[in-house]
Amino acid sequence: MTLAEIAEVTGGRVVGADPGARVTGPVEFDSRKLVPGGLFVAFAGEKVDGHEFAPAAVAAGAAGVLGTRETAAPGVVVADQLVALARLARVVVDRLDALTVVGLTGSSGKTTTKDFIGQLLARLGPTVAPPGSLNNELGHPYTVLKAGPDTRFLVLEMGARGVGHIRHLAQIALPRIGVVLNIGAAHIGEFGSVEGTAEAKGELVEALPADGVAVLNADDPLVAAMAGRTRARIVRFGEAEQADVRAVGVTLDARGRASYTLVADGRKAPVRLAVTGLHQVSNTLAAAAVALTAGMPLDQVAAVLGEVGIASVRRMDVFDRPDGVTVIDDSYNANPSSTEAALRALAALGAGRRTVAVLGYMAELGEYERSGHEQVGRLAAELGVDRLIAVAEAAPILAGAATVGSWTGQGLHAADQAAAIAELDLRPGDVVLVKGSRYRTWEVADSLRPEGVRP
Repeated sequence: MTLAEIAEVTGGRVVGADPGARVTGPVEFDSRKLVPGGLFVAFAGEKVDGHEFAPAAVAAGAAGVLGTRETAAPGVVVADQLVALARLARVVVDRLDALTVVGLTGSSGKTTTKDFIGQLLARLGPTVAPPGSLNNELGHPYTVLKAGPDTRFLVLEMGARGVGHIRHLAQIALPRIGVVLNIGAAHIGEFGSVEGTAEAKGELVEALPADGVAVLNADDPLVAAMAGRTRARIVRFGEAEQADVRAVGVTLDARGRASYTLVADGRKAPVRLAVTGLHQVSNTLAAAAVALTAGMPLDQVAAVLGEVGIASVRRMDVFDRPDGVTVIDDSYNANPSSTEAALRALAALGAGRRTVAVLGYMAELGEYERSGHEQVGRLAAELGVDRLIAVAEAAPILAGAATVGSWTGQGLHAADQAAAIAELDLRPGDVVLVKGSRYRTWEVADSLRPEGVRP
């Protein structure tokens, strides 16, 4: 697109540039990632103002700068960069006739499942599904703008912290396939209840066209009920008998990796996952449902599921240290549902071994903050975690664990990450889980990484 076309679409004006200058590269808001021909979007943050990097961005090859004020660099000035990006992304999607948009949401597992879907669909054609959680009003259009004329599939993770958020994202790039994974306590402080969460997440299936497909979790009653909120065809996944894409005979190996028989359309195929955690069964079933809907044969789906891995950092990243300690780095984020899944993975992988859980604060729980942390602590005790370290504001986890009279493990409160590291007291053969809501809990995981092993 030319700068003049971009200005017209975004309601902006071209400044200091040839209106006919053409943007041929992707959009970036990090000047260090620019490639020649790209468009640099300048945001004014609390500490850094991207407009100050505009000349350097053009010097690095950017075709122009999109910002809210004029700089010494050529570009387009708009009233609001997020609004401009949304409008630009919508125009791009509308021009890509061969593109199939896949949108997915849920309280936990979104990023991992997005990664799995991307790896599957890439076998069918060029696919855009970048690593990381690019699921908000900035990351969503940013991902859309990675798509080009050759892109066949665009996989979009869709987050929400309030009613109307997913509806807005769906208007930017209307999905033809919409996936709802689960409903839990993530962001319950904003939604008020799990029913409120379901109301917001269901905006995805409401947005689907009549010829679209809603992929719903048959094992989650709040998700299954969304079938009545969409015009689209319904495909259910899960272990329930009514699931269209189903797992039967689920087992776990010593590494906590699941195997199962994939059943769909009266056919069966064996699946042996390479990723840790029983919760990955549901995630991979959702990915399988999308791939089958897109036309991938069942046998190929099963084979590729055995090869998919974790593409985004600090999500069930399992590694072994030279001293025999196994570490589960799941420190990117946390809510009660995802923490419970991680604890069950720890218990499975740590069967017959000493288990240690370092759990940080879980944010955005609102009035459920204390009960959410206590719930996690109770499960840790019921699973027999041997050493439970609650970091900083996560102390109520220990109160929850203390309510389990049969627990013989040890509970410790660490004031901060450094204190948690000091309290680890690891022995050869231990299995350690590190989990928290981005309050630098990852520092504990990184302290355990051998030289050369990076997230």
